[in-house]
Amino acid sequence: MSTAKKFAGQTAIYGVTTIVQRLLGALLTPLYTKAYNPNVYSIFSTMFSYASVLQAVLSFGMETTFFRYLNKFPDNKRQVYNNSFWAVFMVTVVFLILTVPFTHTIAGLIKIGKGTPQGEFELYIRYFLGILVLDAWCAIPFAKLRADSRPIKYGSIKLINIGVTVSLNLIFIWIIPHIIKHHMPGAEWCKQWFTMGWVGYIFVSNLVASFITLLLLLPELLKLQLSFDGVMFKNMLTYSWPVMIAGLSYIVNENFDKILLGKLLPDNISEREVGIYSGCARISVFLSLFNQAFRMGAEPFFFSHAKNKNAGQTYARIMDYFVITMCLMFVGVVANIEILKHYVNNHDYWVGLPVVPPLLLGYVSLGIYTNLSIWYKLSDQTKYGLYISGIGAIVTIVLNVIFIPKYSYMASAWISLIAYASMMIMSYIWGQKNYPIPYNLKKNVIYIVSSIILVYLSFSTFKRNIFVGNILLFLYAGAAFVAERKQLKAIFSKR
Repeated sequence: MSTAKKFAGQTAIYGVTTIVQRLLGALLTPLYTKAYNPNVYSIFSTMFSYASVLQAVLSFGMETTFFRYLNKFPDNKRQVYNNSFWAVFMVTVVFLILTVPFTHTIAGLIKIGKGTPQGEFELYIRYFLGILVLDAWCAIPFAKLRADSRPIKYGSIKLINIGVTVSLNLIFIWIIPHIIKHHMPGAEWCKQWFTMGWVGYIFVSNLVASFITLLLLLPELLKLQLSFDGVMFKNMLTYSWPVMIAGLSYIVNENFDKILLGKLLPDNISEREVGIYSGCARISVFLSLFNQAFRMGAEPFFFSHAKNKNAGQTYARIMDYFVITMCLMFVGVVANIEILKHYVNNHDYWVGLPVVPPLLLGYVSLGIYTNLSIWYKLSDQTKYGLYISGIGAIVTIVLNVIFIPKYSYMASAWISLIAYASMMIMSYIWGQKNYPIPYNLKKNVIYIVSSIILVYLSFSTFKRNIFVGNILLFLYAGAAFVAERKQLKAIFSKR
């Protein structure tokens, strides 16, 4: 089997799991946007934005470090596992000490608008502290399952997690209100404790799912030993903290715009604007999903093939088809946006649809950056990840602070694109100087630029006409197939 086909197979295994997991999770967006108006939905998006930032801190970059050190110390895998988990565990303990006593103060800092009492935010924060810590404890056991090539168990637990989350959300948001409204059996009992329209049920659902996930990972957790290699641990931290900062910077780019929207816009519109932006941004989940699936398969694959003679050519070939796939998805989502807008199941949100094309192109840039970033991980130069993501985060924060007051969420959408494109360009330039990989720059740029032109025609010139958009998509896909047919035939003819 060719290396490219092997990579595609590994990515497909995790990709199918990720796609199914995210599709089940995607059922929740129309449920949320139908059940909650933009003002209430903004609470959900704000809390998850903060949680995403903290999640990067708690994992401390140890997932990537775990894979790297398994590659460096193949005869000492148990100690790498022990060191990785206990590092994350210690970070979470410190985190709880610094946050639990101060939930009142934290709630005052993160609360937006005037529609929700501070006491409610304090309760939400307690739920999220539990979610964050439980998820952090699961991160390294999940990484171990990937490293041990156990995708079935990995995928099963992930699917159980999202299954519990979706089921509880359906129960709290749809089934119980339906029982009460129609005076069905159990309605009187539900009335005694159930609060209609309470967004906290979303957070309760996630907390329960995280706890069940930890229980399912107990067999991996019981393999841990109370042993610690001080020298290895010091080296792992040296490798890991720039990865953590880089990951944190990425999360800032991904989520800080929503936080800043809530803080920089007037109180009378901040909740609604955050809700509209967050809801429409969910349409870009399709490219985000592919990015995540790619990363799940790519990271262990890249590390395991780093010593191969033709590793550089393999990475370049993977980049070629990654770019083509992302660009096809970019054009395809915009071509069908008049259908996909119903994914955000509430007309009140649709005024924000113009944010979708720049957000999608931002995900294209982010995906390419993720692909490019392997150079500094393989060469143990993770400081460059810190530099690149740090600059991206600074761009995100500074430009949002300048432009949000005047342009609201449209500024955030375009700034997201600018930040990710800057990171992509910086990673390519520094990577070619420090760890050259023979990427087909000219061809990849042609695909990206042509996709941008087609998206502009589809969204702006032809006013989101679904028939014209799909004709453009068909022509683009046909041209890509003709251009790549020889290479595709060569790949799939190998055994």
